[in-house]
Amino acid sequence: MTDAVVPVRRALLSVSDKAGLVEFGRFLARQGAEILSTGGTARALREAGVPVKDVSDHTGFPEILDGRVKTLVPQIHGGLLGRRDLPAHLAQMREHGIAPIDLVVVNLYPFEATVAGGAGFADCIENIDIGGPAMIRSAAKNHAHVAVLTEPAQLGEVRAEIEAKGGTTLALRRRLAAAAFARTAAYDAAISGWFVAQEGEAFPPRFAFAGALKQTLRYGENPHQRAAFYTDGTARPGIATAAQAQGKELSYNNLNDTDAAFECVAEFERPAIVIVKHANPCGVAVADDLAAAWDLALRCDPVSAFGGIVAANRTLDAAAAERITAIFTEVVVAPDADEAAKAVFARKKNLRLLLTGGMPDPAAPGMTFKSVSGGFLAQSRDAGRVAAPDLKVVTKRAPTEAELADLLFAFRVCKHVKSNAIVYAKGGATVGIGAGQMNRVESSRIAAWKSEAAAKAAGLPEPLAKGGVVASDAFFPFADGLQTAAAAGATAVIQPGGSMRDAEVIAAADEAGLAMVFAGMRHFRH
Repeated sequence: MTDAVVPVRRALLSVSDKAGLVEFGRFLARQGAEILSTGGTARALREAGVPVKDVSDHTGFPEILDGRVKTLVPQIHGGLLGRRDLPAHLAQMREHGIAPIDLVVVNLYPFEATVAGGAGFADCIENIDIGGPAMIRSAAKNHAHVAVLTEPAQLGEVRAEIEAKGGTTLALRRRLAAAAFARTAAYDAAISGWFVAQEGEAFPPRFAFAGALKQTLRYGENPHQRAAFYTDGTARPGIATAAQAQGKELSYNNLNDTDAAFECVAEFERPAIVIVKHANPCGVAVADDLAAAWDLALRCDPVSAFGGIVAANRTLDAAAAERITAIFTEVVVAPDADEAAKAVFARKKNLRLLLTGGMPDPAAPGMTFKSVSGGFLAQSRDAGRVAAPDLKVVTKRAPTEAELADLLFAFRVCKHVKSNAIVYAKGGATVGIGAGQMNRVESSRIAAWKSEAAAKAAGLPEPLAKGGVVASDAFFPFADGLQTAAAAGATAVIQPGGSMRDAEVIAAADEAGLAMVFAGMRHFRH
């Protein structure tokens, strides 16, 4: 493979995104390069006074089938694939009148944007580019001799190198080739995913997905790990759509925790605050306004809230901002913030403020992925929700209206707490959370202990859990977990049900005078 600089004597330009096109075309013309082009690209160059030759004139073959066939001819692909270091290739190119092409600028039909815009099936099909990916792949394969550009952002770097060195270097062409193959792979993944969705097939024999690099991170979960943040092109509001209004660079753990907080706060219709630490909620509350919700959420676990992530489901105002900034907070995320709130946050220069522009729909379909050795696991997002009519009262006593509201609230929170999950709630706020234990009894004990600690911190004489309700993300396999909740002062319980020992657990609830409902839905979160 040659490491020589390749002068650009002939270039092919065919783009849908014409950003920077005319200026780059003028530059190539000043360098003495012959410019080949097609359709709208050729027209834009001519209108700007850039000399250009139609691909059909170069190949001697007209564009046919409504433009579906214009570059899929030997004169183009031979010019891209022919090796200039092989005499036999050069002889065949001369024999068939194939001129070498040294540089290709191609970006693809806007298939992803067409789908995102809600276009119909036929329009999406017509926006599947065929000739573009073929040219990109041909040029990238023959990068020893050909430079291939697939993004407007690459034009400046290539122009600078040609100006400085008289052509393109192998090092640059290899980087461009790698980017080119990644672009066509992502394009094909988008088409594949769309087709699979059209057919209603959740798990095809081959699963393709791709991401666009948004940010290279300082490190991963720990300093010795490398990490980056990629977006998948979907329009779901969240950290991928967020604009960072202020603060330090986000870390891997910041992004992971912020996503957990924002997905949790999206569960609630009333003004809500979620405080997350190490991917688990440590305080969640709903109230008439965000400031009041913050006070209730913070009360649940003020120790863990220090250095946490805060999510709101409303536009942040100054009152909420003043309360949030009263303690050390790593990240605040919300759909928006008014100017007064931004001014308050601006006092804390290192605090990251993310504004997403909207809230995700917690009931919307979607997929989640987890890497495992040799592959990955894919599943539909946990979009499950239960309402009052879905619940089955299984004890002698039915919950009161106030208990029922707190049970539904607590079960929504439970969905976002690592298993085994136990959540105590009272008055629209969490008052004790037990997460991630190997058995449900320990989670129950931890949640009860936290409610006692929070009460002491608030100067209250009784544990916060007393008179509240408790939610469990999965069934109680034995009565001991429920008995721990009763001892903590809970008056009502929500759990999925379905244990072999349901009768034993129900009997224990009746004996303790608890109301208990079965949700019929489990919310494991590992």
